[in-house]
Amino acid sequence: MAEHSGSSRKRVAHCNCGSLRATTVGEPITVATCFCEECQRRTGSAFGISTYWMQANVELSGSVTRYVREGQEGCRVTYYFCPKCGSSVYWELDRRPGQIGISGGSFFDPNFPAPTRSVWERSKPSWITIPDEEHFAQNPPPPSRQN
Repeated sequence: MAEHSGSSRKRVAHCNCGSLRATTVGEPITVATCFCEECQRRTGSAFGISTYWMQANVELSGSVTRYVREGQEGCRVTYYFCPKCGSSVYWELDRRPGQIGISGGSFFDPNFPAPTRSVWERSKPSWITIPDEEHFAQNPPPPSRQN
């Protein structure tokens, strides 16, 4: 696992039973709240917390089951979840090549960086207010390539 973010901080995200893990080094590229229907269904909550990391800064371990779905604009999303407890821990998006998305809640870290963007707000319940820097009715513009 390489370290590209200027920080050597390590964090471990894992499933409910602990057998599927994503160990990260450094800081996430971005942290976002997502109100899309798929995140609401995946989490069983009103939104998901999505964190994105360069693949070089993530070490994955444990058995996985994959689920692939069509995303917006014809881009696929591949979810990886624990075959034992069913927890969704991480995913890959065609629109973010070279990056891994990791569920913010899987880190269970009260000091984790707060979200700085909010996406798919057209699906956001009206009773939720979250302070953040960027708001998008749907997907944000594609990210710039970071290597």
